[in-house]
Amino acid sequence: RVRVSTGCGDGVLVVGPTGQLGTAILRALPEANGLGRDALDLETATSTRTYDELAARNPLLVINCAAYTAVDRAETDRSAAMRINTTAPELLARACTALGARFVTFSTDYVFDGEQGHPYVESDETSPINVYGESKRLGELAVMEADASALVIRTSWLVSVTHVNFITKILTRTSGGEPCRVVDDQRGCPTSAHDLALATLTAISQERSGILHLVNSDTATWFELAETAMQVAGIDPSLLERCTSDDYITTARRPRYSVLGSERMTPADSIVLPPWRRAVEAIVEQLYPNR
Repeated sequence: RVRVSTGCGDGVLVVGPTGQLGTAILRALPEANGLGRDALDLETATSTRTYDELAARNPLLVINCAAYTAVDRAETDRSAAMRINTTAPELLARACTALGARFVTFSTDYVFDGEQGHPYVESDETSPINVYGESKRLGELAVMEADASALVIRTSWLVSVTHVNFITKILTRTSGGEPCRVVDDQRGCPTSAHDLALATLTAISQERSGILHLVNSDTATWFELAETAMQVAGIDPSLLERCTSDDYITTARRPRYSVLGSERMTPADSIVLPPWRRAVEAIVEQLYPNR
């Protein structure tokens, strides 16, 4: 548990409380309140409606965990991705500025094109290669323009024990003996929603602002992530078959290298997340407690 200095225990409002990250934030900070789609549908939200819903709750801190994350679908559903990932965060940031509340939102490694070949830090030039990444980058810019004190956290490859994600899909398929082909030429930083939630609350308590990269340490390909999860679960990793991005065609292009580093933290910083393998072990142990 991390204490967040907001002035009162119920001054934290979590937008998108039922997703992977929103769930993890509320587990780490149970005194916070959630603001779900039933109260504020971000796809159709207006400036007035957004302000009114926040003002009615009078938050001191708003954490936006809502996002359009269907990377492939975004290619043909651009308007929805832009409304949720660009317009909605801007409206929330403007409302927070008017109310005097702090604002935190999340972005992605997909704001980069993957051509750099070494870890991306916060000040590196962005160049998204798909609509999802573009919508998140435009959201970053809109938020920072609306609220210069906002905190925008970039993260990547989110996994958890509470929601369907890459790890749960792989383990569900292979635990029944079904073989899987997994891409082995895209490298990034698998990140636990639980670890990210704790790191986020630490960053907030340190009054961080601007863009900050928060991911579990070390890197992996999707194949390496799948292989590790299966080994921890006691599933025969020979069920996995390596393939390339060219072998596994998707609607949206993915960056081949989207490892996030940071120029704003040192290894001794209390906000640094543990290695991703430790996070995977914790997740698998909860999914298969009697393995």
